[in-house]
Amino acid sequence: MNYLPCVEIEPSSTADAAVIWLHGLGADGHDFEPIVPELKLDGVAAIRFVFPHAPARPVTVNGGFVMPAWYDILDINIDRRVDIDQLMDSADAVRLLVDREMERGIDSRRIVLAGFSQGGAVAIQTALTYPHRLAGLLGLSTYFATHDRVRPDPVNRDIPVKLCHGTADPVVPERIGRDGCERLREMGYGADYKTYPMEHAVCMEEIADVSSWFRTIFGSP
Repeated sequence: MNYLPCVEIEPSSTADAAVIWLHGLGADGHDFEPIVPELKLDGVAAIRFVFPHAPARPVTVNGGFVMPAWYDILDINIDRRVDIDQLMDSADAVRLLVDREMERGIDSRRIVLAGFSQGGAVAIQTALTYPHRLAGLLGLSTYFATHDRVRPDPVNRDIPVKLCHGTADPVVPERIGRDGCERLREMGYGADYKTYPMEHAVCMEEIADVSSWFRTIFGSP
């Protein structure tokens, strides 16, 4: 099986949970690696953090420059136009990583999918369509790119969803993130949405909130 290359951080004891966390455009799997100790989850669960590297591809809005990207962004207008086929391919690749965690002995109900920016768009598509119950979905500074074509699997209809966004985000305007949350709610998902006074980034208040959410999700095996 050809899996995406990943950075993996193992817990001190045998893993009983996993977080698969997708980076944003132009970054790589190391981007969110430093956040793990900041989450302060030792003692909460034995969590394996998996940070995949996106493949390198030309990105239209960046003049065709080749960079790590989950999919091409064709137009960066307010509603942004993306290469949906590439997004779906990336979702399929992430789905294989979830399958691998299950093969490693992690119950699917102990696996969280997370993503920042375009990584979040892939995480949303993957989580909503995955055929086994997941622990949760975390989206940071992201948007619901596949809202008009996603075919959700009922098994994850009530999956816990947490969405965070910066009020001053110049890359993915906060309105797009809020619209995505509203679309999820219209589809029946109980999405929690919170904004922070930041740009296209993460902040310590957000990290603390994400840590608290993980504690709720993984509090007991």
